[in-house]
Amino acid sequence: MSSYTAAFRVWRGDADGGALEDFAVEVNEGEVVLDIIHRLQATQASDLAVRWNCKAGKCGSCSAEINGRPRLLCMTRMSVFSPEETITVTPLRAFPVVRDLVTDVSFNYAKAREVPAFVPPEGVAAGDYRMQQIDVERPQEFRKCIECFLCQDTCHVVRDHEENKAAFAGPRFLMRIAELDMHPLDAAAGAGLDRRKTAQDEHGLGYCNITKCCTEVCPENIKITDNALIPLKERAVDRKYDPLVWLGDKIFRRSE
Repeated sequence: MSSYTAAFRVWRGDADGGALEDFAVEVNEGEVVLDIIHRLQATQASDLAVRWNCKAGKCGSCSAEINGRPRLLCMTRMSVFSPEETITVTPLRAFPVVRDLVTDVSFNYAKAREVPAFVPPEGVAAGDYRMQQIDVERPQEFRKCIECFLCQDTCHVVRDHEENKAAFAGPRFLMRIAELDMHPLDAAAGAGLDRRKTAQDEHGLGYCNITKCCTEVCPENIKITDNALIPLKERAVDRKYDPLVWLGDKIFRRSE
């Protein structure tokens, strides 16, 4: 089938409220949902607000929910839906609506600023860093993140509990902490920063119950839960309940 008319339901509104609006729109072979949204803008709803940039699945701008599932509009092909299916497009539910499909994701940038950056090792110039290849490869997966914030949106700790947001960084930024904690040249400990302890005490690692919903929606196929969050949890627990660490804390606290 080279072209057909599809039924779309698109959320229209702003911070004060809104509703789903029905459209019948042409679909051509090989198109993605973002193409259809652009066609709606061109032919039926010129004031429809949508955020997008690269249309190549690399900028993370066009995040939305399609039939209730967090997705990138530019990477969701129309061929995955049947011609008879009504396709519902709504804004990310975890974040405040600005207008139509555009949400205010500033929560994520605030959380990013709360994560201490890489601490360079003393006495080693940047060009002289040396690492084993296995240590390079292990956190490299996490650097594929395009910050679409789909993982943040689908995480029920953020999505369903507004009261948790102040104390919970979300999977994207817990993954960042895990990446830094794995880095063999990160000198955070020497600077007095315990990344595992702060992950638990300041960034809400304990709120995560490893449902893997963040991994399931990641467009870069990063294994957020298995390769970042679970190992970070294991290291944080080992650190907290290690009897030698406990004894050391008691001794140093007594000497202060």
